[in-house]
Amino acid sequence: MNDTVSSEQTVDEADVRKAVGAAGMGNALEWFDFGVYSYMAGTVGHVFFPSHSDTASLLSSFAVFAIAFLVRPLGGLFFGPLGDKIGRSKVLATTIIMMSAGTFVVGLLPSFAAIGIWAPILLICARLIQGFSTGGEYGGAATFICEYSPDDRRGFLGSWLEFGTLAGYSLGAFLVTGISMLLGDQAFGDWGWRIPFLVAGPLGLIGLYLRLKLEDSPAFENMKAEEANKDSSLREIFVDNARLMLLCIGLVLILNVAYYTVLTYLPSYLTDVLDMSSSNSLVFLVATMIGMMCVIGLVGKLSDKVGRRPVLIGACVGFIVLSYPAFMLLSVGSIFTTICGLALLGGLVVLLAGTMPATLPAIFPTRIRYGGFAISYNISTSLFGGTAPFLITWLISVTGDNFVPAYYLMLAAAIAIAPILMIPETANRAMPGSKALRGHSASTGSAQPA
Repeated sequence: MNDTVSSEQTVDEADVRKAVGAAGMGNALEWFDFGVYSYMAGTVGHVFFPSHSDTASLLSSFAVFAIAFLVRPLGGLFFGPLGDKIGRSKVLATTIIMMSAGTFVVGLLPSFAAIGIWAPILLICARLIQGFSTGGEYGGAATFICEYSPDDRRGFLGSWLEFGTLAGYSLGAFLVTGISMLLGDQAFGDWGWRIPFLVAGPLGLIGLYLRLKLEDSPAFENMKAEEANKDSSLREIFVDNARLMLLCIGLVLILNVAYYTVLTYLPSYLTDVLDMSSSNSLVFLVATMIGMMCVIGLVGKLSDKVGRRPVLIGACVGFIVLSYPAFMLLSVGSIFTTICGLALLGGLVVLLAGTMPATLPAIFPTRIRYGGFAISYNISTSLFGGTAPFLITWLISVTGDNFVPAYYLMLAAAIAIAPILMIPETANRAMPGSKALRGHSASTGSAQPA
């Protein structure tokens, strides 16, 4: 099952660029939504879950954030096998319009003061739509990029998927910060908070246009031609490839705990635990993400050169050793120590983010790649990623220990080392069940940067 096909195939550079751009756009939209929601968790809590306790409102807001993750495995279970059957591009066009519609609707919902209990119920329904569609998004986008990428540049090109993640987060932060500063706290709390959610509508239409112009990947087309009457089954995914599923779940654990702790929870941590102003916390986080965007492509190239496993092991060891010192630096509260703490955390996260998109799809053979990846990715995300902000907030309130986020990161990194050591090294090699790919340039015949 894991044998690679040795014959080579040429991919057109323009097609590679289109695939990377369209896939990255959808991932940017997904994380734009999550970024906007997390940065406005306090405001959303007051609008939809009014309470005499700010902590209670924030916990309710994060609980709804986590609810979307409960249906992500269902989305992966539906969209993943469908992508292996009818094609990656068709499913990705569907998921991006569902995601943008769910986010757009949140911006139109009446508040609790206007319609009472129906306000949080409708918010939960919108989040469930987002979660279901997102279940098919990341797995499909990463699969699509990797199947289009030449084997010697899969790490670099795959890193652009997470560049889209950071771009979506940053755009969400810019909008939230800029609109709140422009309107003031009162107007922002009354109606201005809706604007960032409404922006998802036109962004989704742009992403849909880009994805409708895509053709399916060479690996998928070859697989369908060679296995015309064979479709993957859930038994093949869950039973025959159970080991691959467990490996993927273990790898995704550290990726999502790192992302949702550092990029989703940290703004609330800085404001609610460390008493930093909301505008300052967002500025620090945006600066961190911009720094990560500047180096993420270099991390992808590094993984192409030295291999995926050395980079991932380095990131995990870094989280085990440096998470506590990073949060100690944050707790000091000065500008310098805050920058240093965020630089440590951001540097460790980007080592994972720049390497994982090329690592995870390569675990699975072509015929079950979308389904196996999407299902295992979303099971892990549902259990360990989306629950991180809620769980950390609750543990801090119960224990009074402000270093809970550091312990959480350290534990996740320690667990992830085992599956990292067990996966095969795929840098500069064809993915399982795929023909080796090499780039093509009309002028030189060599691959050019995307």
